[in-house]
Amino acid sequence: MTWQEAEPAPVVLIRGGEDLFAERAVARIVAAVRAQDPTVEVVSLEAADYGTGMLAVATSPSLFAEAKVVLLTGLEHGSDQALADARAYLDRPAPGVVVLLRHGGGARGRALLDACRDLPTVAVDTIKSDGDKTAFVTSELRTAGRRAEPRAVRALVDAVGSDLRELASACAQLVADTEGLIGVETVQRYYAGRVEATGFQVADAAVAADAGTAVALLRHAFATGVDPVPLVAALAMKLRVLAKVAATRGRGSGAARELGLAPWQVDRALTELRHWTPEGLAVAIGAVAEADAQVKGESRDRAYAVERAVIRVAQAAGR
Repeated sequence: MTWQEAEPAPVVLIRGGEDLFAERAVARIVAAVRAQDPTVEVVSLEAADYGTGMLAVATSPSLFAEAKVVLLTGLEHGSDQALADARAYLDRPAPGVVVLLRHGGGARGRALLDACRDLPTVAVDTIKSDGDKTAFVTSELRTAGRRAEPRAVRALVDAVGSDLRELASACAQLVADTEGLIGVETVQRYYAGRVEATGFQVADAAVAADAGTAVALLRHAFATGVDPVPLVAALAMKLRVLAKVAATRGRGSGAARELGLAPWQVDRALTELRHWTPEGLAVAIGAVAEADAQVKGESRDRAYAVERAVIRVAQAAGR
């Protein structure tokens, strides 16, 4: 189930890497329990710092018999005792208590996850694709009773980036400060500096063979504290989309739909590919791969490594 569908149960597993969705699932469940018993006690335990028997103490009946919600979080980093106690609790859940088990992903705690297979599970997977991010923004605005132009949604994602907490905050700000349909001009007015200097804007300029603009944006990004690693990641993501779409050309629209990309991504990539040859794309991908290694430890001048890659990408367009 999604976080919007989360409901109280004796034990609920909240699994996945997106903390914002996990927090919303917890808040929704606590609110549902509180609607039945306003005196509900909420107890939080951290699995990494867990001591023997802490779950048993937290779930034991209180003096005044209030309802309880116990959150055991960080099980992906949990101690052996935390995992063992959580597994044992599944066989003897305490009456009148809702236990929420939070696992952020990874291999640790696999036996516990297997034991939870038949329990209510809230999936809070990390959002990675641009299509999912734009869907998230659209959903946030719709929930608040607002709408935005597609270009405005894209501009907001480009400006704020992949952090869902920041995207949610940006949506809330736009809802509070504006009225009517949210247009791209509004987003640019609020987030102009960030729109101009994000990695995606740098990548867009480089792919368009506009080396001057790409380098100017890149230097502005560095001046405002942007780390080189996400800038290279944005370049790599842009080129991956181009390569995927290029591989489907001549195979019909159905092949493009199988890529898992939003329609606007495919349309944009097809337009950009008019200026690219397979050889040029290969050169650009190689340049970005080299820069990725350099910004992660192989170069003393990480900023220069990124700038060099941006120029090489821009020069590769049209080869």
